[in-house]
Amino acid sequence: MNTDDFISSLSEKTGRDVDDTARLVSSLTDIIVGGMQDGKAVSLQGFGIFEVKKRPEKIVANPTTGKRILYPPKLVIGFRPSSLLKEKINSTEKN
Repeated sequence: MNTDDFISSLSEKTGRDVDDTARLVSSLTDIIVGGMQDGKAVSLQGFGIFEVKKRPEKIVANPTTGKRILYPPKLVIGFRPSSLLKEKINSTEKN
């Protein structure tokens, strides 16, 4: 499902105009991104938690040359689904 499909589906489900729904989705993503930029975890009850984690620096070796280099630390985005979401997905697979 891409963004347009999501917006259309949400628009039908809520009975709102497609343009209003698009602004709502855009605002939602802006809030999630803003929270993560501030270093906060964003939790949506029944769905999951979006969070930013810091990966530490590490030494890696080039497999071809064997030369070792220092790989700098970086931030990565993580998502932990809620147990409710996991249950819903797993029950869908069984049917």
